[in-house]
Amino acid sequence: MDPRADTRALFVTRSARLFAYGWLSVVLALYLSEAGLSERELGALLTLTLAGDAAVSLWMTTRADRLGRRRMLVAGAALMVLAAALFASTRSFWLLTLAAFVGVISPSGNEVGPFLAIEQAALAQVVTPARRTQLFAWYNLVGSLATAVGALAGGVLVQVLLGRGLAPLASYRVIVLGYGVVGLALALVFARLGPGVEAPPAPSSSPRLLGLTGSRRVVLGLAGLFSLDSFAGGFVVQALVAFWFHRRFGVAPATLGAIFFGANLLAGVSALSAAALARRIGLLATMVATHLPSNLLLIVVPLMPSLPLAILVLLARFSISQMDVPTRQSYVMAVVAPEERAAASGVTGIARTLGAALAPAVAAPLFASPALASVPFFLAGGLKIAYDLVLWVSFRRVRPREGEAR
Repeated sequence: MDPRADTRALFVTRSARLFAYGWLSVVLALYLSEAGLSERELGALLTLTLAGDAAVSLWMTTRADRLGRRRMLVAGAALMVLAAALFASTRSFWLLTLAAFVGVISPSGNEVGPFLAIEQAALAQVVTPARRTQLFAWYNLVGSLATAVGALAGGVLVQVLLGRGLAPLASYRVIVLGYGVVGLALALVFARLGPGVEAPPAPSSSPRLLGLTGSRRVVLGLAGLFSLDSFAGGFVVQALVAFWFHRRFGVAPATLGAIFFGANLLAGVSALSAAALARRIGLLATMVATHLPSNLLLIVVPLMPSLPLAILVLLARFSISQMDVPTRQSYVMAVVAPEERAAASGVTGIARTLGAALAPAVAAPLFASPALASVPFFLAGGLKIAYDLVLWVSFRRVRPREGEAR
């Protein structure tokens, strides 16, 4: 494939994958609850899902630049299929835990596994630095739209199946099996990528830790802060927020799908404006300035007395919450050498996954208690605000290697 064909293929895989994540996330907690898991077991399983994704991704992304990006992408798709097969075929907590840990499952509707890091590294090679943030903005928009459509489709399909008399567990299982089908399709597309997506050769004498050499200090510093941000976000993963709407207001699956369709649609569109803002005030300033107000809105969501107001605040929050994503991704690519990009994106991405993995086990029992169900929103918003402030203080003087705006 030529670079443009590879770019189109990676946008297709991003769309299909995020459709599957959104498709599954709306009913995942409901499926596991219907399978007999308690709230405590549900929280533990979601935590292990994210922890397993992090472990698998760490191994794959830190080796992708040397062993082959295409090879690791195909392997990640195969793990999606494995996870779906095990989730659909058993109600055993321990087998589900095994599937959650070794497979690739997204309880949040957001990226998990090795895909994002490797795809970003490949895309960064086919565009100039000046166009990279804009490309990443479109890449995120495509993903958000796909997540939105997937959430809507998953919720509507379950509602239709329930209306036709299918049992809840069987209805949710259809969604799980569909997730596996998408994994198979991804493997086929990844296998057809051209050699241009592979990393340039690195100096063989360079000592490596996690696939990093000269960029190690900056990447590890960013990874630590991204982990804090993601830990905060783990209190309000999409599966648990959907569960909260269902418990608090009695929202049906189809309505949940519509809510998160709108939320993800707004998030994707907002990412496009991030590139223009970054050209004016810089990558880092855009990350912080757009993230702070979205976190204040997150704190307000559970304070709303009615479903329409809660939805309104949630949608307002999503309308700016993802503007930091393409700028963050572009910033990471800009501060490391080209041959370290997959590793850098992988390490920072895995730090985010690890941070998120710790929170659901604490959040799920809180959501199950009517008296404490608002606490996860408060914890998430407060910690995210702390992350924004520390990030600005720590990295405002770190300039990208290519001379781009900070």
